[in-house]
Amino acid sequence: MFDASPFRVHPPTGRPCPIVASIPHSGLTVPTEMMELLHGQYQDFLPHQDWHLNRLYDFLPSLGITVLEAAYSRYVVDLNRVAKAPFFGSFWQAAVPRQTAFGSALYRVVPDQPQIQRRIDAIYRPYHQRLETLLQAAIAQFGQVYLLDLHSFAGPITDQVCLGNNNGRSCSNQWMTAVKAGFNGQDYQVACNHVFNGGYITRHYGAMANVDALQIEFRYHNYLDLKQLDQPRIPDWDVPEFHQAQQRVAEIFRSLVDNLSLSCQH
Repeated sequence: MFDASPFRVHPPTGRPCPIVASIPHSGLTVPTEMMELLHGQYQDFLPHQDWHLNRLYDFLPSLGITVLEAAYSRYVVDLNRVAKAPFFGSFWQAAVPRQTAFGSALYRVVPDQPQIQRRIDAIYRPYHQRLETLLQAAIAQFGQVYLLDLHSFAGPITDQVCLGNNNGRSCSNQWMTAVKAGFNGQDYQVACNHVFNGGYITRHYGAMANVDALQIEFRYHNYLDLKQLDQPRIPDWDVPEFHQAQQRVAEIFRSLVDNLSLSCQH
């Protein structure tokens, strides 16, 4: 059923730094077994995914950041939800969503429990096992690790960037303030712990010793063509908005890494 690896790891190509980035919602792979169960319109297009974040952040390894990127669609299994019964349910709460983000039913034939369990075992658990391994390796090397859980969004929220640290519990306010200042420096408006205050990945790993976990939500409108966002197709990434945003975001992360390296030397 699952032909692709559940994730891709992109190790640092530059001098390693104590940052691990997780991109759990940019994968678009949907296995045939699931595709055959979906309503017809969702066999062609599944809405509200973290479009092209793996491409937007493809510069991170050159800065020394380790990147873990999901391969499968969040509609197959949502890596940013708690894997506990009932696994099948709300898009916003369950590990395996039965609806789209907009409340429309996905399935003409509901997956059975063994099918749902296979998704948990083959995709969800390996991703989280690898993420914990990467974090523990960074702790062993640096003593402290900064986990950035990277997402994008649309909808009624008009903030350009939303940062979440579980209301101060998953990372220090000092680290969140530094990230906020980086985005502000590139003229992005930033909200902290507003609606997006950190999902399962941020909360779970932020509770680990020596891990500062921060969720970063980047609005679609910052980097995609606005004219394409209401169309039932995957928006293009090779557009001027994307390339301009990537240059600005790369500068933000470059400064964060440089400042972190300086602070580690003192």
